[in-house]
Amino acid sequence: MVTKTAGTKAAPKTAVKTAAPAGPRRRRAPETRLGLVRRARQMNRILAETYPDAHIELDFANPYQLLIATVLSAQTTDVGVNKVTPILFARYPTPDDLAGANPEEVEAILKPTGFFRAKTKSVIGLSAAIRDQFRGEVPGKMKDLVTLPGVGRKTANVVLGNAFGVPGITVDTHVARLSRRFGWTTNDDPVKIEQDIGELIPKSEWTMMSHRLIWHGRRVCHARRPACGACVLAALCPSYGLGPTEEAIAAKLLKAGPFS
Repeated sequence: MVTKTAGTKAAPKTAVKTAAPAGPRRRRAPETRLGLVRRARQMNRILAETYPDAHIELDFANPYQLLIATVLSAQTTDVGVNKVTPILFARYPTPDDLAGANPEEVEAILKPTGFFRAKTKSVIGLSAAIRDQFRGEVPGKMKDLVTLPGVGRKTANVVLGNAFGVPGITVDTHVARLSRRFGWTTNDDPVKIEQDIGELIPKSEWTMMSHRLIWHGRRVCHARRPACGACVLAALCPSYGLGPTEEAIAAKLLKAGPFS
């Protein structure tokens, strides 16, 4: 199933006060495995209520467009990619078209996304591979997707989950950061983080959970100064206190999309 999505200006709901602890980072009693599973699933449920319309913020009309857009999104914003892809797809609508493109012309289009030479090489290369190895159709299996130039597990999970309806955990910078802050993982390696989260959250929830974590990371749980005092997960988060805990101060840190 393919859905075309667009950026949104939706902001996170106001924090629901659920006995958030007073004072800076609190100490917790040692957590059992069962306790961790229950807490992780409760956090996911709260995020589902907070972001009922969470979705991928890249615009696309088919699996190929999503694949290209996801590759281009590395080291830039979805908003920036969404400005470039309409131009790219208007000129090169199919894998065959982009595979035979003049690299310099593609570079000129992709320049605003940064790292445009490497990205040009990747999108032309993966388009050629789709044309030559998969009869012009984006494959719907992880083992095939990761053979394409510039495509790793993160990109493959984005495509599988959002274009093919195959559950996948997208470990981008937000998912990695939040899962560590939540105590869901202690790993830095994306593959291990994916495995750790997958053992806590039901498979049917993987794709949507990824969107929720990304939205929460962009809007509330920022890398440098998280809005702890305005966070709906405050009572369940072992990292509460990394950012301001006073609601009025924290509320000023909340952001709304789309992100530029």
